[in-house]
Amino acid sequence: MNDPSQIKKNQHREALHLANPQRIQLFQRALLKWYEENGRDLPWRHTRDPYRILVSEIMLHQTQVDRVIPKYHEFLAAYPTFEALAAAPVEEVQQLWRPLGYNFRPGRLHQIAQNVVANYNSQLPTTIKELMALPGIGRYTAGAILSFAFHKDAPILDTNAQRVLQRYFEVTGDPMRAPAKNQLWYLAELVIPLGKAYLFNQAILDFGALQCTSKKPSCQICPLIKKCPYGKSHRVA
Repeated sequence: MNDPSQIKKNQHREALHLANPQRIQLFQRALLKWYEENGRDLPWRHTRDPYRILVSEIMLHQTQVDRVIPKYHEFLAAYPTFEALAAAPVEEVQQLWRPLGYNFRPGRLHQIAQNVVANYNSQLPTTIKELMALPGIGRYTAGAILSFAFHKDAPILDTNAQRVLQRYFEVTGDPMRAPAKNQLWYLAELVIPLGKAYLFNQAILDFGALQCTSKKPSCQICPLIKKCPYGKSHRVA
């Protein structure tokens, strides 16, 4: 019988083989420089309030940024704190949310608010274990909260970050299934410059959304083109 811990070690060893220090350093420098010049100016990037960042992250699940921005402002005007949201009727919260779609999300956010008020003195917890114990918070959302609200070096892996890492580090296999997904999570943590997850995670999200897109990526003007196998083949094609 295969030992799960040994399987994980083997997957991490393969990821390390794909990511030598020089490639990682180039990746870090290129993305941070690109972000400084091209990063999006988004309202939730002007706050460190964990509640506001949580609201933005839940809203952004499966929803385009330009649709989220006006609803984000409207939602916070109606429910500016965990206490205000927890005290509101869930039907009212769902009604305000409805045009965004995925209408299970406001109920989850309402549950989170009630849980945080009741069990954490209205303060969002600061460990990944406690965050992931809250309803509707998975590994990505927990990492986003830890890095964007609490400035901890926590990895994130949404479809954009996943695509960038898979292309640059040549991760093979289905990114939605192990072992590829495990390798990508490991790489997402490995590439964070020490103490800079707040900026770097935003950089990789924007880079995947604007530059390294799923269709018609801008490989010809990509700062990673010299080292990115996908970019080289795409440019030649």
